[in-house]
Amino acid sequence: MNTTEKAPPAGPAGESEVYLPDVTVAALVLDAGRLLLVEEDVRGEVVINQPAGHLEPEESLADAMVRECLEETGWSVEPTGLVGIYQWIDPHTRRQYLRVAFSARPMDHDPGAPLDAGIVRALWLTPEELRRCSDRHRSPLVMRAAQDFLDGRSFPLSAANWLA
Repeated sequence: MNTTEKAPPAGPAGESEVYLPDVTVAALVLDAGRLLLVEEDVRGEVVINQPAGHLEPEESLADAMVRECLEETGWSVEPTGLVGIYQWIDPHTRRQYLRVAFSARPMDHDPGAPLDAGIVRALWLTPEELRRCSDRHRSPLVMRAAQDFLDGRSFPLSAANWLA
């Protein structure tokens, strides 16, 4: 979908509700030339993704990224920048995702931390290893956000404002 196309309608014609996409966050963490990723079971298929998940009520976007990274990998991270905001429609479910990707610095790891349901394991891959397994990426968002990050795209954290 290019930027001039519109997303499909949310429901039956005449529906008066406002359409709300799934708002998700993702962590882009690089250490010693490797990216922090997860293998996760999605509908019976093991796929590769950044540590990522849905925004929860009354949570800032950056806080959601920190929480998701800890829950999915056991890594505590510190946000360092905003990499990008991405829209994508899953062709199988027709759900629209609005993903906010942050760069982060690894701070501490708890190898015994329980991981979220569906997470098979956390793993570190080089950018080339990530490219080579593109058929296993959960969505095109994985490589796009990773490439933007690797290309040095970064906006200040203040670009994602939380007005409490």
